Amino acid sequence: MIVQRKTSAMDLKQMQYFLCLAQERNVTRAARRLNIVQPALSMQIAKLEKSFGKRLFFRTPQGVSLTPAGEEFERLVAPIVKDVDRAREEMARLDGKIRGRVSIGMINSVAQSALPVSALRIATSYPDVELSVCEGYSETMLEWVLSGQLDLAIVNARLRGGAPIVSHILDEDMMMAHAPSAHPDVARLASLTAVRKSELVIPSRRHGLRRILDDAAAHAGFSLSPRLEIDSLPAICEVVASTAMATVLPGIALRQALEAGSIRARRLRPALTRSIAWISNPRRVVSTAMQAVMGIISEELRASADAASRLGR
Repeated sequence: MIVQRKTSAMDLKQMQYFLCLAQERNVTRAARRLNIVQPALSMQIAKLEKSFGKRLFFRTPQGVSLTPAGEEFERLVAPIVKDVDRAREEMARLDGKIRGRVSIGMINSVAQSALPVSALRIATSYPDVELSVCEGYSETMLEWVLSGQLDLAIVNARLRGGAPIVSHILDEDMMMAHAPSAHPDVARLASLTAVRKSELVIPSRRHGLRRILDDAAAHAGFSLSPRLEIDSLPAICEVVASTAMATVLPGIALRQALEAGSIRARRLRPALTRSIAWISNPRRVVSTAMQAVMGIISEELRASADAASRLGR
């Protein structure tokens, strides 16, 4: 007589359910995103926890959060699910279609300058590609790429920690910006000496752009002492436009304000540049859908940088 033994092995669907709930941190939102009813999701998570004999989520009236075991499980299964997704995408490509889900991270200056137009182009050109975008600091983007939470990210290329660069996008000049009504001495000069003498509003030390400025100042023999530290780049532009303060930012971060005429800017002399690049997990395959997204966003960023360069003096 043959005895069939029931197994408690997890399947791909359970992994996908787990990852969705880990991202959403809310059963209602996760069930809606998965297009299933809440009891079905809760049942699958309960089965998964029972099979391991460990709780994967803390449950509270406000939602759920990962236990230490859940965090480790997320780290292990996220790459597996992504590899399966990549395999499906590449099989679809054999029929001439580009499809799949692409999750990317962007530093704030990049998202501000290129995301609206890029997202529209991607949606129009590749209707079968699902795009998920988040913003953050370079170090955060690197961490999420290496942990499998993001497929790709655009970061400052001077990122510390051995960033796995996939594709260099561009180098762009840093510019000193001021209000159109600024004192003639401020308007004429755009050097590190002028930066040192100016009342500055610049990003905090959490921000990758601030590190570029701090390194340049240290090389010139002084430390920056900003009047204001603001990490929102549009907010910096608004402050500069309405005060006597100045800032130093890359062209694409200044472009909208330059086009509106609310600020003016000059390239620093001697030149100070920042580089941005795509990074990805070296253990993950860069799919056709990812390549398509990278191409469009890179084009828009270069166009934005060129436009800002023409507006700066």
